[in-house]
Amino acid sequence: MKNLSKILVGATCVTALALSTGAFMKVYAAPVFSSVTAGPGQPVDLTYASEKALPAVVHIKYVQNSKTKTVDVQEDPFGGFFDPFGFFDQFQGGQGGSRRQQIQTPKRQATGSGVIISSDGYIVTNNHVVEGADELTVTLNDNREYNAKIVGTDKQTDLALIKVNAKNLPALPIGDSEKLKVGEWVIAVGNPYNLSSTVTAGIVSAKSRGLGATHGGIESFIQTDAAINPGNSGGALVNTQGELVGINAMLYSQTGSYSGYGFAIPTSIMTKVVEDIKKYGSVQRVMLGIQGGDVLNYINAQKEEGKAVDLGTNEGVYVDKVDEEGNGASAGLQKGDVITQFDGTKVTKMAELQQALNAKRPGDKANITYLRNKKSITKTIVLKNAQGTTKLLEQADIDVLGGQFRPVSQTLKQQLGISYGLEVMKVSSGALKQAGIPRGYIIQNVNDNPVKTIDDLQAIVKKSSTSKDPVLYIQGIYPTGKKGYFAVPLSE
Repeated sequence: MKNLSKILVGATCVTALALSTGAFMKVYAAPVFSSVTAGPGQPVDLTYASEKALPAVVHIKYVQNSKTKTVDVQEDPFGGFFDPFGFFDQFQGGQGGSRRQQIQTPKRQATGSGVIISSDGYIVTNNHVVEGADELTVTLNDNREYNAKIVGTDKQTDLALIKVNAKNLPALPIGDSEKLKVGEWVIAVGNPYNLSSTVTAGIVSAKSRGLGATHGGIESFIQTDAAINPGNSGGALVNTQGELVGINAMLYSQTGSYSGYGFAIPTSIMTKVVEDIKKYGSVQRVMLGIQGGDVLNYINAQKEEGKAVDLGTNEGVYVDKVDEEGNGASAGLQKGDVITQFDGTKVTKMAELQQALNAKRPGDKANITYLRNKKSITKTIVLKNAQGTTKLLEQADIDVLGGQFRPVSQTLKQQLGISYGLEVMKVSSGALKQAGIPRGYIIQNVNDNPVKTIDDLQAIVKKSSTSKDPVLYIQGIYPTGKKGYFAVPLSE
């Protein structure tokens, strides 16, 4: 896949990625049950699956309120002509070039879908359906309406868990996506284009499909030709037994609308993500600590350069680089090895390896089999997280800092010549005190990200607490105008 570019189409649930060849567009957008499977040439009745799925698939309305933002604005190129003495510069704070100006962002609304997975109100949807929302409204198939809160999100799998305050809701049974077969009938249920409770049908076209559509994402999609359109994001992919087997996430298109194939996140990935969010507040992940890709892609790339390659197989994951401190190094992996099995499961491509790793938690043991010079080697390793430990990581909250904050006042902005920041109003026991950050200090940037609101700081703390380097690198300014820099560890 070449020349991948991102296109934003309208709403949150309509985000696209296009390929120049065939234009792949990523648009953030399951029969009467019988013990007897329809025989060859016989039609499949999908009414049972539809009746089971429709009550459990919800419409999600996303609202992001209008906000005040500070942006850089180019100065009027003719300003010097009409104001040769710079009279207006004293009010605008600029001497040519650009200046900072506050703008009011418009209120944004979007829609998507979700799936009720438990009768007490837990709903699974896509991360891109709820990311950045100030308000979420869930409407059931019977038109009951609830406000929802975000329990947790996982950008790497594009999944989110939300909850409504209700009981005895119609939940959809969760099936085993690993048992799906290519050619098997499925239905897609959602709310495309705000057309509520829409069912489309198709077959499983492929499994463990990696698209390279998300940077650093975990991709092992179910590919289907059931029609998926904008608004289907977060909806259900359902098998003929009326079981949830996938969460619809994106589509392949030249226009942003359905033109052949959709992609769903399998329940084998979803179930682990939901369990971890409920129990730990974030997804527990292990890192193999390698870089590489599908063997076939590597072989083809070498052929294009006129090089002959014989790795002893055309399937597996080619290892291009090994992190010295990662799980891969513990298993003895080296550049040029080919991973063929992980914990007893055959690995033919990177998407399958990602899916297998996603099922594991730090501290789990696993066998890894790889080829080196066409000889098979199997090692047992204890899997570690991104921080190189076997500890289960819980996402830290802003409370771990032990401080109280407020956006810097307009008066302080003018005095110090700054346009944003968070003022530390109080320091109690916690990470700030240990690092020596005093009351009155103004935090401006953390880990190279601007901090303008308490929500900005909260998001950075959560992300950093489970990262490879759980430290906040803080840049800011004292009330005297002196700049200050601090490193604040988030782990013991």
